[in-house]
Amino acid sequence: QVPIATEVPGMNILGLVMFALVLGVALKKLGPEGEDLIRFFNSFNEATMVLVTWIMWYVPIGIMFLVGSKIVEMEDIVLLVTSLGKYIFASILGHIIHGGIILPLIYFAATRQNPYLHPGAQCFISPCSVSSSATLPSMIKCIEENNGVDKRIS
Repeated sequence: QVPIATEVPGMNILGLVMFALVLGVALKKLGPEGEDLIRFFNSFNEATMVLVTWIMWYVPIGIMFLVGSKIVEMEDIVLLVTSLGKYIFASILGHIIHGGIILPLIYFAATRQNPYLHPGAQCFISPCSVSSSATLPSMIKCIEENNGVDKRIS
């Protein structure tokens, strides 16, 4: 049976990434003429980071009201509390195992250095969220300030 290529609906992420890479190389190749557009994109990136930070500060309030409305509708609150407690315990335990054991082991295997003495050790703990966009500003700040990574790289 011969496979037939079909178009999958949705966004072409690979195409967007390739376009962004090629545009970045082209702008850098332009030299001084491309600096204005590079500054525009850097400013746009900074503004986006500020918006994400604001959103991440106010999202818990909205989530609190969404969850609160569901709690009010529930009949068996004891079942809710025990189920939620088990979930919270499992989530915290998973984060401790991943951030406190697995990631430091990977760091040690790659660098042969003690990960707990590294100045950026708290960067391992920062991604303790489901959303990568929520932790992106704190990760970038942590990488730049604690590890001395250049802003263009981070």
